[in-house]
Amino acid sequence: MHADPLIKDFLAGKTYAVAGASRDRAKYGNKVLRCYLQNGRRAIAVNPHDTEVEGVTCVADLASLPEPVHGLSIITPPPVTERLVEDAHRAGITRIWMQPGAESQRAIDRCRELEIALIAGGPCLLVALGYRERD
Repeated sequence: MHADPLIKDFLAGKTYAVAGASRDRAKYGNKVLRCYLQNGRRAIAVNPHDTEVEGVTCVADLASLPEPVHGLSIITPPPVTERLVEDAHRAGITRIWMQPGAESQRAIDRCRELEIALIAGGPCLLVALGYRERD
């Protein structure tokens, strides 16, 4: 496990949502989803344009999650991230990891206002959890 307490807490769960999951294996939204799966975690893909990614059923939005999640990984453009923070709060999600490039100061500030545990501006989940490209 990682030494950072926020990362350690984030990675302590079993079920995660991946907003920005992509069918394109070259995109980070796909790699983050595969990373969870490689590490034996349940991952729920969130993408309004797909029904399945890497064999995982996609939901259109966070309100459509079929079960509670321990954390949310966000791999989206900053304006989408800002909307996702609000959606996450409404869905009762208390942990968010904004992957590099997804962050905006507005989204970060809003997480703080909503008391959502946030990882942003730091390492990528792929490094912290360990990702193997071959899978």
